[in-house]
Amino acid sequence: MRDAPDGPPAKVNWGPATGVGSMPGEDARESAKSVVGSFEDFPFLPELPARGPGADMIGRSIGMLVEMYGHVEPSGWRLSDRPGRDTRRARSWLGEDLDALEEFTQGYTGPLKVQAVGPWTLASSLELRSGQAVLGDPGAVRDLAGSLAEGLRAHLAEVRRRVPGADVVLQLDEPSLTYVLRGEVRTASGYRTYRSVDRQVVEGTLRDVMAVNHDAGGPVIVHSCAPDVPFALLRRAGAAGVSFDFSLLTERDEDTIGEAVEGGTQLFAGVVASTEAASAGLSDPADIVMGVRTLRRRLGLTPGTLAESVVITPSCGLAGASPGYARAALAQCVRAARSLADNPE
Repeated sequence: MRDAPDGPPAKVNWGPATGVGSMPGEDARESAKSVVGSFEDFPFLPELPARGPGADMIGRSIGMLVEMYGHVEPSGWRLSDRPGRDTRRARSWLGEDLDALEEFTQGYTGPLKVQAVGPWTLASSLELRSGQAVLGDPGAVRDLAGSLAEGLRAHLAEVRRRVPGADVVLQLDEPSLTYVLRGEVRTASGYRTYRSVDRQVVEGTLRDVMAVNHDAGGPVIVHSCAPDVPFALLRRAGAAGVSFDFSLLTERDEDTIGEAVEGGTQLFAGVVASTEAASAGLSDPADIVMGVRTLRRRLGLTPGTLAESVVITPSCGLAGASPGYARAALAQCVRAARSLADNPE
């Protein structure tokens, strides 16, 4: 495994707001048009899980693997000996999404975010042929992480070829990371859990996968909409930013967040509800970022530091929202970011 990175993350010209990843619907062109139109300074490659297995975040990342394949069982994704229909479908949909993104980013320069499932969430979600998760076999985890890294290297090169003016930001989705560290990922029977993984092993594996974008001069952020996000571990592993559901923060997170901000880590604050049911209507943009301002005061940070250190996002992906609400939520992220920049106090 690689040594820990030296010093804080490199300075990146982040946009003020962006999305998390997933969008509702099945139309790649319409989704790409909406995302690029909403985030002129920081678009992202949309994911459309409504299309079915292979378009979901797990299936998409399995489609990126090199010399490892998966197929869908009633229990979920399972390793295969050869690429079958499900793998081919995942790769086809990713190509369709890249075609749409390329069409609407002609001449674009600036940060562009692409997402993939991180090694620990993938290991928790992908089954061995025995039906147990890859997570339970340390050797299989290493093989999976290596395959994912090689697949991501090729994927990122393809994105740079299609959008040559982009500064590609890799987002690793790790919603299961908290549960991997706690030993709370359940086995197939549901009666037991897999043992917790040593934090140094978790950190080293993440560092190795992050290296695929670091080696090309690009930053990596990690997204988790679970509670108790390990900010310090992610920063040591080399994450330039951490994306999280702001509503799940607790007072015990504040010290590590303050240290992360002072060390140069970017906060991707999920403050806009990801579904209509959770939103109770989109409120005033100034109210949406009130919690961010309160956090700044509790941490004792200068207003300017906070405004430069925060990117506004939805709390999680928007796949569960209606198309109309999804568009409104993206626009609200932009307005909330503008409100924070205009009045960080």
